[in-house]
Amino acid sequence: MESNYERADNSNLPKIDPFMVALFFKNNADYYAAELKNVKTAVSARESYGDDAVGYVQLYRDNGICTVKCKMCPEHKVRTKAYNVTLIVNENDGEIISCECHDGAASAGGCKHAVAFLMWVHRRSEEPACTSVECYWKKPALSRVGTTLKFITIEQMTKTLVPHRPSTSALCEDFILEAKKRKINKCELLKYQNDFVHSDITRYSLHSFMVNLPQETKNDVGLLLSVMKSAFTSDIIKNIEEATRQQNKTNFWYELRYGRITASKAHEVSVCHTTDGALVATIMGA
Repeated sequence: MESNYERADNSNLPKIDPFMVALFFKNNADYYAAELKNVKTAVSARESYGDDAVGYVQLYRDNGICTVKCKMCPEHKVRTKAYNVTLIVNENDGEIISCECHDGAASAGGCKHAVAFLMWVHRRSEEPACTSVECYWKKPALSRVGTTLKFITIEQMTKTLVPHRPSTSALCEDFILEAKKRKINKCELLKYQNDFVHSDITRYSLHSFMVNLPQETKNDVGLLLSVMKSAFTSDIIKNIEEATRQQNKTNFWYELRYGRITASKAHEVSVCHTTDGALVATIMGA
């Protein structure tokens, strides 16, 4: 611990409210210059990382200025040297002066470790008061992985308890029944039902056409050709031709290629010795 500093606990940490956090990010372009949506900043602020990575928190107060320092365990190299992060808060004006990571590779441009530590202090401010004092001068939980702590289970990564719900198919069956009543045909779940029939020309792809045929027709080549001849009228063939003029730029073109076996393909299969190569990919619609 540094000179004049004291161990941080839940009774002496500076209070940081959401307005102070919002004002800090607003006044620091490093956190939003690269991306306006602040997706990376939000990921860095997540509770599942900060609460396990922060350790050895110490603080020092002087004329209303509170300086808080910590050791931040790297997320991907938990056994390496911890990063030093410093947070400076003006408690009189309720303003975050700075929050910097001194060792990270991206420390000069809005480091994620600084965000994680800032949000950690904010979460401690939001916690309700308790009758006991929790000291934060301790080793980060994340850094113990591979030493005394051999692994972390998924259950230990979150504090939220997920209620156990018994598995049942009643809701799915009710949804499918209601969707059929309303004649909904653009739902992915319905496409996996045995009685589903496409409403457009997709039903005439070889795969969809064969799926909807009875087993007797599938086993009789002559009957199959007869059914296909009656189903593929001139108007249907014209519509298919118009829908596939752009070939590989349309999804339906790949759907028609799926499972198509020609004489040349049959010959290539007879002399091919590769079980999962370009020929198989072509037959499967690539």
